[in-house]
Amino acid sequence: MNTLLQRTLAVAIVAVGLAAVPANAELKAGASAPTFKAQAYLGGKAFTFNLADALKRGPVVVYFFPAAYTSGCNVEAHMFSEAIDQFKTYKATVIGVTAGNLDQLAKFSADTKLCSGKFPVAADPGAKIAKTYDALLALKPGWSSRTSYVISPSGKIVHVHSEMSPNGHVKSTLDALKAM
Repeated sequence: MNTLLQRTLAVAIVAVGLAAVPANAELKAGASAPTFKAQAYLGGKAFTFNLADALKRGPVVVYFFPAAYTSGCNVEAHMFSEAIDQFKTYKATVIGVTAGNLDQLAKFSADTKLCSGKFPVAADPGAKIAKTYDALLALKPGWSSRTSYVISPSGKIVHVHSEMSPNGHVKSTLDALKAM
């Protein structure tokens, strides 16, 4: 393989890898969680999610995900759905927030293989909410990263888990709720 082609391939591989990396500027534990209202869906039905109202009922897990109906996001939604009863034991509300594939969120929220109508997902047009949480993908700022926050009823962030693999988010947020 010639040197120019090798260099071009190496640059392309690095660029693709970086696009999947979170910006790593997420808000830290102890920070005040930005409040938000957003168009959301639960079991396919639209409503307005209000973080301030949800915090009156207990802690809130806000998990940002890049886009509905993408492989990692499907896995993560299914994992949160399977664990929803555990979250309820801590009186925690779970909400997924995304800027990607917004036209599919109603269907995504009701999909029996994913959310199963067990928790809402909210639309974040232009990733405005993700931006206030510093949860944007590097090299793709219009998309949210895969970052999960546990927010106490007082509005303080008590835990952050930011990793592109969907596998640790449920356990990490449940452990944080147990420790509260």
